[in-house]
Amino acid sequence: MTKKQTTTSYRVYFGSGDNLNEIEDGEVSLVVTSPPYFNAPFDYPDLFSNYDNYLNLLENLANQLKKKVAEGRIVAIVTDDMLVKGEKFPIVADTTRIFVDAGFRYRERITWIKPKGYVRISRRSGVLLQHPYPMYYYPDNIQESILIFQNGEYDYKERKTLPKEILQKSIIDTKFYNQELYLNTWNVTNVLPQKGRLEEGIAAFPDEIARRLIMLYSYHGETVLDPFLGSGTTMKVAIEMGRSAIGYEIDLELQNIIKRKLKVDQDRLDQNLKVMFFTKKDARNLRTDLNKKVSLQKSVTK
Repeated sequence: MTKKQTTTSYRVYFGSGDNLNEIEDGEVSLVVTSPPYFNAPFDYPDLFSNYDNYLNLLENLANQLKKKVAEGRIVAIVTDDMLVKGEKFPIVADTTRIFVDAGFRYRERITWIKPKGYVRISRRSGVLLQHPYPMYYYPDNIQESILIFQNGEYDYKERKTLPKEILQKSIIDTKFYNQELYLNTWNVTNVLPQKGRLEEGIAAFPDEIARRLIMLYSYHGETVLDPFLGSGTTMKVAIEMGRSAIGYEIDLELQNIIKRKLKVDQDRLDQNLKVMFFTKKDARNLRTDLNKKVSLQKSVTK
């Protein structure tokens, strides 16, 4: 079962998200994340020296999450195959294989469909217009995959142990479910690349994707993790929905953007929203200091 908390808490660690030593085993109820797109020419060109390095990142992440995610709970990964310099990489298939090999159950694949009006005929899809013959078909992509993995069996009896207040705050609107959520295709407008937006230059996914996943796979007050926090979308939505949240982000320069997105004043934290920001080195030092204090207290009481 998930480790229950009496109050919500929010922590952001600046460092690699494939090492989660700052999190207790079983602390996380839900993971909602989107790993970097492998060497995407529009976001992360040449970020990884080769595809194997990218897969190693995912393997390390899967092995870490196997320990940190509570029994029976969910890891949701927003990702898709990537076309780089004319070669298509099977990221969805490889991510699925990696998480299954790490011991997760492959529960579901949801297809996120972006609005058709946003996409124009590109050089890739326009090849057929120039050469209207077989073998010249290269369609443009208006979808991404949301892969749902489960960390073993979920004990549905756990719901009966939850307070009525938690159940009431976690109830899902069945009218909305009947409109679209019962399908494994979601039509959601993506974050448009408009200049001046907070996420400019960042591959952010829309709030609605995070909102649906948090609503469908976690209870009020539980902990949601995003090991690739980016601009902070997952944490922002988790806060709005009354969940605790933990985020990891390797780019320290995004700290101010995350704070702005979470509506956290740099000099004065809101009394009702205390988000703790650490570098991973700071977190290790803090944990060492706490361990020393506990050891000292034990020696004094003996």
